[in-house]
Amino acid sequence: MDKDNIIMSVENLIIRFKLREDILTAIRGLSLDIYRGESLAIVGESGSGKSVLTKSFLGLLDNNGWIESGNILYGEHNLVEFKDERQWHKIRGKEIAMVFQEPMTALNPLKTIGKQIRESIELHQGITGDDAKNETIRVLEDVGISNAKYRYNQYPHEFSGGMRQRVVIAIAVACRPKILICDEPTTALDVTVQAQILQLLRELKYKYNLTTIYITHDLGVVANVADRIAVMYAGDIIEIGKSEEIFYNPKHPYTWALLSSLPQLGKRGEPLYSIEGTPPNLFHEIKGDAFAPRNPKALKIDFVERPPYFQVSPTHKAKTWLLDPRAPKLQPPKSIRYIGRLDRGDIDGE
Repeated sequence: MDKDNIIMSVENLIIRFKLREDILTAIRGLSLDIYRGESLAIVGESGSGKSVLTKSFLGLLDNNGWIESGNILYGEHNLVEFKDERQWHKIRGKEIAMVFQEPMTALNPLKTIGKQIRESIELHQGITGDDAKNETIRVLEDVGISNAKYRYNQYPHEFSGGMRQRVVIAIAVACRPKILICDEPTTALDVTVQAQILQLLRELKYKYNLTTIYITHDLGVVANVADRIAVMYAGDIIEIGKSEEIFYNPKHPYTWALLSSLPQLGKRGEPLYSIEGTPPNLFHEIKGDAFAPRNPKALKIDFVERPPYFQVSPTHKAKTWLLDPRAPKLQPPKSIRYIGRLDRGDIDGE
């Protein structure tokens, strides 16, 4: 990847929280480069640190959380060094915006849809009066809301779940950000509306020249929208690569397990695959590979030493000792080999 095209660089980030007089390490020395104009999906189970990571890009960590060390480099800024709201005001919304996962809680039920979008435009674009109203109506049309002039004066309860999600997206893109973070943008929606929202986000990416970051626990959701996929586990990115590399040539046992959990790979009459065990306790120091206790094919070294990144290709790397030249050659589960055939339509869940 072209280093000159990096829009944000995260270096050795450690984020901690104080809970009940104990310290939880939510992000454990994570590094990540985000490239201008790409769609990056960050996937992993609940509690893996996806939302904590991206909230740190916006200064939205809870009051009991802090960045222990590391850097978040964006343009001329190191966001880790920001100390007050005046500094964040220059970045949050205007440069980096977020679409939150539950639109009903993200919207103010006492304000009209138009007023809520208009506030973003007035704050970040400096437009007022009729110009701000006209821009609001234009943005509503851009996110696929018909009869926008009429809808401008309606309240959130008058919209369906899918329409409310479009409004939340409108508020985010109205700020004209460079990076748009989508936190589980389709979780509360049915399958048909999910596809519509993902298609909308893909269209807006090109129309507004956005770099998009998707946060999800479901690899299937991002299969057709992500250029790259970063797989997170226990506060670190354990594998990252182009979308086709993660789906067709995964290397980390946790990525194998996530892919095996896709309903499309299930067989009729058999239980769906599930990952055994539970994620590690982040209140305690983790030794070795964090996934080792849940990995039936773990090596002895997995319990002793944390693996470094091993380069699979110029765009693909994974933190697993299985890629060490001295490691035994293990094949991914048989079900994962079906993914390419499923994609071509050769088989149908057998």
